[in-house]
Amino acid sequence: MKNLFVSVLKFNNLLNRLSGLSIVVFLTVVLFTSCKEQKSYEQPELGIKTVQLLQADGYQFKDLNKNNKLDKYEDWRLTTDERVADLLEQMTLEEKAGFMLISTINMGGASGSGFGGSQNVTSDLSEEDNINETNFFTRQPLPVPTLSVSGTTKGILERNLRHFILRANTKASTIAEWANNVQSVAETSRLGIPVLITSNPRNHVTIDNSPGLSLGETSFSKWPGELGLAAMRDFELTREFAETAAKEWVAVGVRKGYMYMADLATEPRWGRTEGTFGEDADLAANMMREVVLGFQGEKLGPNSVALTTKHFPGGGPQKEGQDAHFDWGKDQEYPGDMLDYHLKPFKAAIDAGTSAIMPYYAVPVNTKYEEVGFAFNKAIITDLLRGELGFQGIINSDTGPIFMMPWGVENLSLSERYQKALEAGVDLFSGVADPTFLLETINEGLVTEARIDESIARLLKEKFELGIFENPYVEVEAADQIVGNADFQERANLALRKSIVLLRNDDNLLPFKPKTKVYFEKYMVSRGSDNPHIVIIPETNNWNIEFVDSPDKADQVVLWLIPSSGGLFGSAGAEIHNELSKNNIDVDYVNQLKAQKPTTVAINFSNPWVISEIDSGNMNTVLATFGTTTDAFLDVVSGKFNPTGKMPFSIPASTEAVLNNLPDVPGAQEAKGYAVFDFDAGMSY
Repeated sequence: MKNLFVSVLKFNNLLNRLSGLSIVVFLTVVLFTSCKEQKSYEQPELGIKTVQLLQADGYQFKDLNKNNKLDKYEDWRLTTDERVADLLEQMTLEEKAGFMLISTINMGGASGSGFGGSQNVTSDLSEEDNINETNFFTRQPLPVPTLSVSGTTKGILERNLRHFILRANTKASTIAEWANNVQSVAETSRLGIPVLITSNPRNHVTIDNSPGLSLGETSFSKWPGELGLAAMRDFELTREFAETAAKEWVAVGVRKGYMYMADLATEPRWGRTEGTFGEDADLAANMMREVVLGFQGEKLGPNSVALTTKHFPGGGPQKEGQDAHFDWGKDQEYPGDMLDYHLKPFKAAIDAGTSAIMPYYAVPVNTKYEEVGFAFNKAIITDLLRGELGFQGIINSDTGPIFMMPWGVENLSLSERYQKALEAGVDLFSGVADPTFLLETINEGLVTEARIDESIARLLKEKFELGIFENPYVEVEAADQIVGNADFQERANLALRKSIVLLRNDDNLLPFKPKTKVYFEKYMVSRGSDNPHIVIIPETNNWNIEFVDSPDKADQVVLWLIPSSGGLFGSAGAEIHNELSKNNIDVDYVNQLKAQKPTTVAINFSNPWVISEIDSGNMNTVLATFGTTTDAFLDVVSGKFNPTGKMPFSIPASTEAVLNNLPDVPGAQEAKGYAVFDFDAGMSY
């Protein structure tokens, strides 16, 4: 306060001439100035490989643009808006165009489109470009050869790319070392802007591990599928899941997630149901709130994983269950007039602060909206999402609306498609690694640089808030200790058990009585095997029952059925069926076995399957799973864990019920008789 008194004495004569109010104002200004001079900051950890550190006012800063002076964007003491404005002013148009693209990035040893997630990869940089002439989803020719994957160094230093999707699946320390290698290249660039690495979910037991959906089993902690998380009805454990997974992701340098799906599973045939939180808007809204707050925190920071909530305004109401990745599945319809119902989970994600939102490919039909894909739909993105719902974050297109899925704008040129998407409100374009066509759009005058700057500002803001300008690097040695550690998995194991739903136990077959002889079979058609009958006899028997290797030796039989449709991207436009027999289950075999012995039937519901083909006269003990482990399942049927799960969607009573369903209406609100098991069904012992 010494400076304050010196200042007052120095201007004593002036004070004598001022009115009382003026003196108060003057003293307030001097006090504010004095306090500002004394303000102290906590020095953040700065991660560097090659740039120099600058000293100012007793603090350290990174000289990212190598000009030997402290620029505003390098000054972590300033507000995010000040830093964004300064960096935006220094970026060239070419740098801005590259900054608006996000594409797959390969690790060392990988090649092609990057969708071979289990390739034997290393932490080296992949320097191979991948150019596609056909759409890798629809297998149709592209309008022009398209760079889908860029060699890493060229992508960062020449194409100015800073957003990448990692699809590889390998050990944690390998990912961490690779991520550091990628960031070290970015550090050498003109402005030293770091890379933001994104991934699809890595923490779930899933059936369909198609590219862009999930990576299946990884080195990360293993939790139930998204439907299973919803089946728990435990929002505290859901938050804990997200907080745990965030720690793992941050440990390997993956700071953004293409997740989670706020879509509602209202059309039982839709191939992406497994990634949703079910049919109920209120349940999905609660789940979205917890996962956003768990991954991101109350606000983005150095320990956050930013989320991209998908797929606005809700991909559930797909006509006849076909998916909008394909021309034959581009229509989205609302015969039940329930569009507002589908917005609820997105509102919850927005209220929780989701960093980005991804519109789907689909075209709304027979609504008040223009019949073009949502990435091109200004009334959906600007008017509804930004205007009515108040979303201020990043709009990230799904993969390939310009080159691969331009539904509703097929007749527009590539530049005109970019123009329409930018006018609609898209900030970040997914699926292409070459900024040439976006630059042409700008240079042709179809979009102003001021509009480009709006998107760049949003994208920069996210990076500054995540703290990666200060330190994008991670500790490689710590990654393997953090990711998938025993404490994390112990909590995940609880979730795996809580996700299991007991639907019926009429004959009290469950839990098994001690010493019961049990034949336990998982029936699952899988690639590389022509035998779907997987007989389970655990090496270590932690359950007070006896496992036998044939039904003849058993007192009771457990059949765990894992239906599968063949994967989302195996579609060829044929009619979609939900019957078990049409989804790789030999129903005759199931019924024959059930006729021989008291049988517990468990079904893994990655979709609301029609189960009426199983002889209902003897299906008295039924469980539902949504991606869990054998140990968790055995804990439930043996009585070591009392089931508590509840159904996240309704199970249709028949094929006719599926055919007559309204795709935007949840099963619980369909006509009477729709379901054999209702939403929220579930019992305990």
